[in-house]
Amino acid sequence: MLITKASEYAILSLIVLSSAKEPMDSESLSRELAISKSFLAKILQSLAKAGILKSYKGVNGGFSLNKDPQEINMLDVLSNVESKAPAVFDCSPSEKDCPSDRADVCSIWPFLNKLQIKIDDFLKNLTLADILKD
Repeated sequence: MLITKASEYAILSLIVLSSAKEPMDSESLSRELAISKSFLAKILQSLAKAGILKSYKGVNGGFSLNKDPQEINMLDVLSNVESKAPAVFDCSPSEKDCPSDRADVCSIWPFLNKLQIKIDDFLKNLTLADILKD
């Protein structure tokens, strides 16, 4: 699946954090977005580990963007939140990913691979700044 709840929540969090004047803690973000605090905390930590967010510890701790919105592309966001590159279908990343081990005779894999390449390119070129404009 290309866009999971984790990816959706990551993007929503980035949108909120992009307009925050100071770091926001996961509890405040979870309330604002009506998302489970524990689930959101894992998402925010993965974005911080990837360098997309900056994490602040302590009483006034929280998260803020670590990059300009123009430098945050959605392929990086989705890949880091999902811990793998987003895939349209299980078999689309490569012939070796074929669940039936029949990629060498599959007539649809070339199409799926072309579609995956286009989606990856789109996500790589889609930035947080683009989303904020829409």
